[in-house]
Parts: sequence; structure tokens; C-alpha cells
Amino acid sequence: MNLSLSDIVPSLRWTAPSQVEPIASDPGLPDAWWQALPLDRACAAVGTERVASRLADLTTACWGHLVLGDIMPLLRFTNPVESQQLPGGRESVLQLFSGVLDKLLETESGDPVSTPPAVPERPLPELVDEVFARLDDRQRAIARDRLYAEQRATLDELAQRFSVTRERIRQIERDLRDHVDAWLSSQDAAPLSAHLSWLRTRLGSAVPADDLTAAVPWHRTELATLGIPAWRFVRTLLTGYEQVDGWLIAGGADELREKTRGLFTDGPVPLAEAIVMVSQLGVREDVAERWLAAVPHLRVLEGHVVPWPRSVNDKAEAVLAVAGMPLSPEEIQTRIGEDYSLVGIRNQLTADERFLRLDRNKYGLTRWGGEEYLGIREMIAREIQRAGGEASVNTIVTSLTSRYEVSESSVRAYAGGPGFERTQRGWIRVAGAEQGEYQPRRDVSMTRRCFRSRDGRWWHRVDVNAEHLRGSGSPLPTGFAAHLGMAPGGQLTASTASGEVVISWHNQPTMGSIRPVLAEYNAAEGDHVFLTVSDGGELLTRFLPASPPGLPTLNRALHLIGYTAPVASEAEGLRLIGARIGLPDGAARDEVLTRLRERGDRDILTFL
Repeated sequence: MNLSLSDIVPSLRWTAPSQVEPIASDPGLPDAWWQALPLDRACAAVGTERVASRLADLTTACWGHLVLGDIMPLLRFTNPVESQQLPGGRESVLQLFSGVLDKLLETESGDPVSTPPAVPERPLPELVDEVFARLDDRQRAIARDRLYAEQRATLDELAQRFSVTRERIRQIERDLRDHVDAWLSSQDAAPLSAHLSWLRTRLGSAVPADDLTAAVPWHRTELATLGIPAWRFVRTLLTGYEQVDGWLIAGGADELREKTRGLFTDGPVPLAEAIVMVSQLGVREDVAERWLAAVPHLRVLEGHVVPWPRSVNDKAEAVLAVAGMPLSPEEIQTRIGEDYSLVGIRNQLTADERFLRLDRNKYGLTRWGGEEYLGIREMIAREIQRAGGEASVNTIVTSLTSRYEVSESSVRAYAGGPGFERTQRGWIRVAGAEQGEYQPRRDVSMTRRCFRSRDGRWWHRVDVNAEHLRGSGSPLPTGFAAHLGMAPGGQLTASTASGEVVISWHNQPTMGSIRPVLAEYNAAEGDHVFLTVSDGGELLTRFLPASPPGLPTLNRALHLIGYTAPVASEAEGLRLIGARIGLPDGAARDEVLTRLRERGDRDILTFL
């Protein structure tokens, strides 16, 4: 036997040697015997009882918080009920461990996990064929097509085939099961029982279903009496296993998956370490990576195992955590490798506080720290503020180009454009710094087609028309432009994945073409795009197709504020609309209608 104690007790591998040594050391065994010495030799030297006693002491001292099946995975197969319990009294634990060691030592010489039992005097398929040889053709057909079939025939199909009742088929099926169970409990079935015991040890707690077929050559042999491969018969004898998504899983598949996911809740784990961790759950190390890839909401990513929930935000966080450095939205999209639009990823990176824009097109995790990239104009203003209100253009250029991926020409162009003015000594300052902010005639809350989301941002709804799709610019409400920090004569450049969108204010605020954004969404006339500009100069967009025909009028009104979920009542719908247009919670119906009328949202009023 080439197994050491640590091979069947994974907890020994990850427990600190300083904890194991004082408890497990034995004067009759060499140092670190639990790793270095084959188990049969250790038991021969000091006795099975003493080895089990050392293991029971370790369990009491170090692993009292683990269920017994996690300490010794073989218990899940020899003592399935007890394996789900926490360690109790030392004597009961000692008895369980001794029983497993005794069974292992009773096997043939060699590794019981990889070496099957000795070949019996007669081939096992012949023994199995004898069980069915004395049955009549009808009984064998029911066994083949119902008990051991991949696609089980129904009771009705079999009843019609043999011109009997469903109940008669059910009775024959029950008699067949009793017949097989009686044989399995007889001495004649001892070779097959030994094979099943070895097979459970080989399979572990989870294994690809094909592994059963390939476990030994005779599994692929056809049973002469039934005309099916032998592995199908063997599969029915592996009680306690369920087949889910191409895997054979001991106990409950959901339970093992949840335990596996629970190992990685703290973030990325190197794959080699993850394999060792999963082996503590009874999954063989040679199939552990495939198991990790098969567990929902986990992913093997660049040599790490990461939590992989449904939201793109969580996936982006996992990608960045594994990369350990800032990435562009394009790089994040590539590494996620799923059907998420670049615009959507960029918007989530900007809106979620877990992410920090660290360069013109690079995002990192906020917990890493660093200074946020705000856009060239905003960063020039920040440099001026740090310098005490005015600064040399050369100094600003040197500072920004050395830290960010921005060109000198871009910095100089922004510094000489709207928003900045020269001082007497030739430096620059923020234009109109001594004056108060521009106050529009209408606040954003009183501005048509402007709505507040739950995070406090105000968004403007653009109703897509042919001009937008052709690439024409379009006017913006004065209240919304002022909310973005603009004033007459000013200009704001917002960045998107496909280029920049310029918002300028001459006679009235005007937004440049958003055709590339609409193309990303495959938008059509009648659709809606809600947009705003982040503090970092990013154009954030949310796309909403035109409301489907037949939608109730209240839901059509909610659709125009960007809300698409069902509502329980008109009162709830009015409460949502009131909140989106800046009214306090609990505003009455009349207050909502009056505010909509004052804002000019007559399309919403029509539906109410």
C-alpha cells in the first residue's frame, strides 16, 4: 500500500506542522510518519488502534469544527450518516477511524484507490449474467428497457407491448429488484460487492460519469442476457450517487456544490491550492480542476479559481482581482468572455463604487487606492486648485502626461479652451472663478424628461428618432445642462467607448452625435436612451426598447421614466414616478400630476 495517512485525511495537509507534530508523533514511528510512511507499515509497526488513536486525538484538538466526512472523506462511503456529523466523544470517533483503517488494510496489496480488487475466478460479467439467465424473455425485457436503460420505458409502453396491465408491469419490476437484492446479499455476489467497495473509493465524492465506464475494462463488456454494457447494471448498485450534468455525485449535488463554492467566498485562490482544498471534500485531485469548472458560479480564470456570480460587476471585480493591475474595459470584456456589451461594462465600471478609473481607459479596484482619473479638463482644474488657484501650463502638462496616457497636445488644447483664462503673469486659472455658478430658470427636477435614479443621479431621456440615427446633434434641456455643471458659452466633452461626445452651449445646450452609442444598442426609432455624465467625464447610457403593444397605461407611463418591473397598484406606480421626478416620498396623486404638468411631461400625463 502506497497510501500515507495524509492521503486519506486531507486535513493533515493544510494543518500547520507545529499543531500536528506534538499530537501525532509516536516513539515507534519516524518523524512526519503520517506523510512519509505507507499506512500499512505504520499500522504494522505500532498497531492499527494506535494509528487511529493519534488521528482521534488530532480530530479532538484541531478539527472539532469540521464534519467527520471532511476530515476523512472515506467515511462518506463506509458510514454515510455519521460522516455528516461533527466529532462527538473521542471513543466514538476512534471506533469510526479504526473501522475505516481495518477495511483498507483488508484490501489486496497495492493502492486501493487506483488498484482494483484481485480478479475473481470467473469474469464478473458472467456472474451477473447468471442472475438473469433463469428469467423469461418478458422479465429480461423489463430489466433491460426499464431497470437498466438510459431512457427508461414507461409502464404504459411496457404494458401495451406485453398485453398486461400497468400494475402487472410494476409487480414484475418489484420482483426483479427483490431477485437482484437477494443475489447481492448471497456469497455468490461477494466478488461484485468487493468491486463496488473499491469503486466507491475510486470515484470519491464527485467524478465525471464517463469515469465509471472506463474504471475497469469489463465495465464496457456487454451482458449477454440483457444486451446492455455491464456499467449500466453497476451504476444502479451505486446507491447514494446521483447523476447531474454529466457527473456522478455522492450525497446531494446541491450540497457538494455549495460546499465547494463556500471555499472561495474570500476571492481568487491559486488553482493548485484550490485543488488541495477541494480534495478535502472527497473529490479526487486528478478530476478536481474539471469539478471546479463544472460548479455553477465558480470559474477557473488564469490559474485561479474565482467566484463567478451572475452580475457583470462581480465578474469584472474577479477579473481585476486576478489580474492585480488596472485593465481597460476592452480587456475586461475579453477576459469575461461572455455576451456583455462594451458600453454596458463601461457604464458599470463607472457607476459601481468598487471600481476606480485610474487612467484614460484603465480601471482598477477602489480598494487598491490611487487617484481617480477625471478627464483632462477636470484634472487641469484639479492641478490649478492644488497650486493655489493658478498654475503654469507647462507644469500642468508635465504633471498630467507623466501620470496618465494623455498627450501634451490634448492637455494644451483643453487648457487654452473654454473654462480657463490667462492670469496677468501668463498662467491659467478656472474661468469665472470669482463668480457664482450659473443658475438656470428651471432646476433639473423641474425639467422635462429628466429623472432621478435610486443612486441620486439625474438622467435625461432621449426618444430616438431618425435624426439621431443619421448622426445629427440634438438639443439638451437647459436645466439638465446646468446640472452637469455647464453655463452659457461653455463646452463639455464626454467620453464613450466609440469616441467623444461634445456638449456645447451657445444659444442653447446642444449634444453632438450619439449615433455610435445607438449602433451599439442596435436602437431603432421609438426606442429610448437615458443618459448622464459621470464626475469623471464618462457618458453613461441606459438603453430601453420602445414599450411593447398592449402594455397597460400605468406601465407605459412607468416605461417612460425607465421603470419596467411590475407594480402591485396605481398608488405604487405614482409613488415611483414621484420619486423619479424629485418629489418627497408619500406625495399625493395630485402633487405628482401637477409636477408632471409643470415640467411639461405630457406624454406621461396622457397615460395617467
